[in-house]
Amino acid sequence: MTDKIKQIREALDILEITTFVSLKEIKQRYHELSKRYHPDIYENDKKMIEINRSYKLIKDYIDNFRFSFDEEEINKQCPKSYHAQRFRF
Repeated sequence: MTDKIKQIREALDILEITTFVSLKEIKQRYHELSKRYHPDIYENDKKMIEINRSYKLIKDYIDNFRFSFDEEEINKQCPKSYHAQRFRF
């Protein structure tokens, strides 16, 4: 496992999100955790630093991700339409 993969998996754990998630869900989770662990409420600012670092890492990965619009990738992202097309009678 590469170092980048390990860092991303740790960031996902810190943000308490799964590996299959949308950008909207990531942002929503970040805001929830930011409210919960804000230094004004939560005594330890170390947790907020981890959350911010993890969010930045995931956001940078998403911003620099190269999208693939080939048929196989589209079917992975939209499994319901692929499934319906495959088993059409």
